[in-house]
Amino acid sequence: MRFAVRSSLDYEVKSPTVFILNVEAAALHRQRIIVESLNLNPNFPIERFADDEGGSRFIRVNAEPGPFHVDYHGIVEMDMIEKAPETIPEMPVGELPLDIMHYLYPSRFCQSDLLGRFARREFGELEPGHTRVTAICNWIHDHVDYVSGSSDSQTSAYDTMVLRAGVCRDFAHLGITFCRALNIPARFASGYAWQLDPPDFHAVFEAYLGGEWYLFDPTRQSALQGLVRIGVGRDASDAAFSTMYGEAEFKGMSVSIDAIDESAADKEPTTQAVAVG
Repeated sequence: MRFAVRSSLDYEVKSPTVFILNVEAAALHRQRIIVESLNLNPNFPIERFADDEGGSRFIRVNAEPGPFHVDYHGIVEMDMIEKAPETIPEMPVGELPLDIMHYLYPSRFCQSDLLGRFARREFGELEPGHTRVTAICNWIHDHVDYVSGSSDSQTSAYDTMVLRAGVCRDFAHLGITFCRALNIPARFASGYAWQLDPPDFHAVFEAYLGGEWYLFDPTRQSALQGLVRIGVGRDASDAAFSTMYGEAEFKGMSVSIDAIDESAADKEPTTQAVAVG
């Protein structure tokens, strides 16, 4: 399956500002970049650095005052694997790879230590595995309202649990939090989401099950087999599409993803587990 992705960001820079941008599709074993282009206006010099673990690619730009425009587009080939959910187990903590362990710990927006008692009471007796994580997603979808503007960049999973409202970022944080409370490694993932309406950057989460990472979307708004990942991390603070150090006003953005082959265009959203590596 191949997808064309694009994002455009516009800013008015008030004073010299450093931007850390994370809009390029991640370079992964099952997500191959066929062609891509990044254009800045003005064409400031850029520095690149990457997170080898999750494939995130970051760009640092030192922008001077004035209008600043970022445009990225690429063609990405996806090779995700679909499996029967009931066949995918959880892994005992003692058998987890050591480089996965930090995805069990509480983080800034995913306070699994504060919500652990609830998670264990609500989900602790369910059959361990992919189906239990799906049950977590079902609970979030049924008990938290998707309300645009109901949260901000400081809203945590604990806040979302109290408010019972949020957006994709908050749904993902709550799913991560419940998983970690049950000793299931989980991490935040941002991406271009096929069939999302209206198009936007989208947040989901990944859970480590049976030795692989699997995608989950508690909002039920995206087709997981068409989720072109941009970045992953402990929570949204590790995967923001733009972080600014200075004074700049965000003026707006546009995001799009389109299927460009017949195998994707005619494919229905999967009911299988989607393994991403």
